[in-house]
Amino acid sequence: MEREEGKVTDVSLKELSRKLEEFSKERDWGQYHSPRNLLLAMVGEVGELSEIFMWRGEVAKGLPNWKESDKEHLGEELSDVLLYLIQLADICGIDLADAATKKIIKNAIKYPPKSQ
Repeated sequence: MEREEGKVTDVSLKELSRKLEEFSKERDWGQYHSPRNLLLAMVGEVGELSEIFMWRGEVAKGLPNWKESDKEHLGEELSDVLLYLIQLADICGIDLADAATKKIIKNAIKYPPKSQ
Protein backbone atom coordinates (compact mmCIF):
# COMPACT_ATOMS: atom_id res chain seq x y z
CA MET A 1 0.00 0.00 0.00
CA GLU A 2 1.19 3.48 -0.81
CA ARG A 3 0.48 6.40 1.51
CA GLU A 4 0.06 10.03 0.58
CA GLU A 5 -0.52 12.65 3.30
CA GLY A 6 -2.05 10.11 5.67
CA LYS A 7 -4.15 8.46 2.95
CA VAL A 8 -3.75 5.08 1.32
CA THR A 9 -3.48 5.80 -2.40
CA ASP A 10 -3.04 2.34 -3.88
CA VAL A 11 -4.16 -0.95 -2.41
CA SER A 12 -4.92 -4.20 -4.20
CA LEU A 13 -8.04 -6.29 -3.84
CA LYS A 14 -5.78 -9.11 -2.64
CA GLU A 15 -4.40 -6.90 0.15
CA LEU A 16 -7.91 -5.89 1.23
CA SER A 17 -8.94 -9.54 1.12
CA ARG A 18 -5.99 -10.53 3.31
CA LYS A 19 -6.79 -7.80 5.83
CA LEU A 20 -10.47 -8.80 5.92
CA GLU A 21 -9.57 -12.45 6.48
CA GLU A 22 -7.21 -11.53 9.31
CA PHE A 23 -9.83 -9.23 10.88
CA SER A 24 -12.47 -11.98 10.68
CA LYS A 25 -10.17 -14.68 12.10
CA GLU A 26 -9.23 -12.50 15.07
CA ARG A 27 -12.94 -12.25 15.95
CA ASP A 28 -13.97 -15.80 14.96
CA TRP A 29 -16.53 -14.39 12.52
CA GLY A 30 -15.82 -16.90 9.73
CA GLN A 31 -18.63 -19.10 11.02
CA TYR A 32 -21.11 -16.40 10.00
CA HIS A 33 -19.62 -15.64 6.60
CA SER A 34 -21.68 -17.85 4.30
CA PRO A 35 -22.34 -16.54 0.78
CA ARG A 36 -25.97 -15.83 1.72
CA ASN A 37 -25.09 -13.94 4.89
CA LEU A 38 -22.42 -11.85 3.16
CA LEU A 39 -24.79 -11.02 0.32
CA LEU A 40 -27.55 -9.96 2.71
CA ALA A 41 -25.09 -7.85 4.71
CA MET A 42 -23.91 -6.19 1.50
CA VAL A 43 -27.50 -5.48 0.42
CA GLY A 44 -28.10 -3.86 3.81
CA GLU A 45 -25.06 -1.65 3.28
CA VAL A 46 -26.29 -0.72 -0.22
CA GLY A 47 -29.50 0.41 1.49
CA GLU A 48 -27.51 2.60 3.87
CA LEU A 49 -25.58 3.99 0.90
CA SER A 50 -28.87 4.76 -0.87
CA GLU A 51 -30.14 6.66 2.16
CA ILE A 52 -27.29 9.14 1.81
CA PHE A 53 -28.54 10.15 -1.64
CA MET A 54 -32.24 9.95 -0.84
CA TRP A 55 -34.05 13.27 -1.19
CA ARG A 56 -30.99 15.11 -2.51
CA GLY A 57 -32.01 15.01 -6.17
CA GLU A 58 -29.19 15.04 -8.67
CA VAL A 59 -25.76 15.85 -7.26
CA ALA A 60 -22.75 17.31 -9.07
CA LYS A 61 -19.58 15.31 -9.68
CA GLY A 62 -17.16 15.68 -6.81
CA LEU A 63 -20.03 16.63 -4.49
CA PRO A 64 -18.95 20.29 -4.26
CA ASN A 65 -21.91 21.33 -2.12
CA TRP A 66 -21.55 18.53 0.43
CA LYS A 67 -20.14 18.97 3.92
CA GLU A 68 -16.93 17.07 4.62
CA SER A 69 -18.76 15.01 7.24
CA ASP A 70 -21.29 13.90 4.58
CA LYS A 71 -18.46 12.93 2.22
CA GLU A 72 -16.77 10.99 5.01
CA HIS A 73 -20.02 9.14 5.74
CA LEU A 74 -20.38 8.36 2.02
CA GLY A 75 -16.84 6.97 1.97
CA GLU A 76 -17.62 4.72 4.94
CA GLU A 77 -20.75 3.30 3.32
CA LEU A 78 -19.03 2.80 -0.04
CA SER A 79 -16.26 0.98 1.82
CA ASP A 80 -18.74 -1.28 3.61
CA VAL A 81 -20.22 -2.32 0.25
CA LEU A 82 -16.77 -2.91 -1.26
CA LEU A 83 -15.52 -4.93 1.69
CA TYR A 84 -18.59 -7.19 1.73
CA LEU A 85 -18.27 -7.66 -2.03
CA ILE A 86 -14.64 -8.72 -1.65
CA GLN A 87 -15.56 -11.17 1.13
CA LEU A 88 -18.44 -12.59 -0.92
CA ALA A 89 -16.18 -13.12 -3.93
CA ASP A 90 -13.55 -14.80 -1.75
CA ILE A 91 -16.00 -17.16 -0.04
CA CYS A 92 -17.39 -18.11 -3.48
CA GLY A 93 -13.90 -18.74 -4.90
CA ILE A 94 -14.09 -15.88 -7.41
CA ASP A 95 -11.01 -13.83 -8.27
CA LEU A 96 -12.79 -10.48 -8.32
CA ALA A 97 -9.98 -8.57 -10.05
CA ASP A 98 -9.80 -11.18 -12.82
CA ALA A 99 -13.59 -11.34 -13.17
CA ALA A 100 -13.88 -7.54 -13.34
CA THR A 101 -11.11 -7.28 -15.94
CA LYS A 102 -12.76 -9.94 -18.08
CA LYS A 103 -16.12 -8.17 -17.73
CA ILE A 104 -14.64 -4.88 -18.95
CA ILE A 105 -13.24 -6.65 -22.00
CA LYS A 106 -16.56 -8.39 -22.63
CA ASN A 107 -18.42 -5.06 -22.34
CA ALA A 108 -15.97 -3.39 -24.74
CA ILE A 109 -16.83 -6.01 -27.36
CA LYS A 110 -20.55 -5.85 -26.64
CA TYR A 111 -20.63 -2.03 -26.63
CA PRO A 112 -18.03 -0.77 -29.13
CA PRO A 113 -17.24 2.96 -29.17
CA LYS A 114 -19.30 5.11 -31.50
CA SER A 115 -17.63 5.94 -34.79
CA GLN A 116 -16.20 9.44 -34.98
